[in-house]
Amino acid sequence: MHIIQTPNAPAAIGPYSQAMVVGDLLFTSGQIPLRADGSLVEGDITVQTNQVLANLRAVIEAADANLSKVVKTTVFLKNLDDFAVMNGIYAEAFGSHTPARSTVQVAKLPRDVLVEIEAIVSLA
Repeated sequence: MHIIQTPNAPAAIGPYSQAMVVGDLLFTSGQIPLRADGSLVEGDITVQTNQVLANLRAVIEAADANLSKVVKTTVFLKNLDDFAVMNGIYAEAFGSHTPARSTVQVAKLPRDVLVEIEAIVSLA
């Protein structure tokens, strides 16, 4: 088991790591729309989802993998009415690769953002 850290994604804002490798699996922490320097990206669900996916991609690449190795994601939305827009951006990012996914609406997310995404990735 070992920790994955990259300066290309925001540092953890609490007592956790960006990701952990356990065996042949990478478990990412939820990514929110922060820039690598930790500043919050202002904007609508489009802007925020793009930043979240960029962060997720950076963490996964730090483990020598890519989005095509993602086996499961969980998407947390502040408002499920944003699903269609988030889903379009998500579909574009993943292309023909369609990992398993759960999407839920939550009462509140860190820093009051609109979206957070976490992933499980195969490193095999």
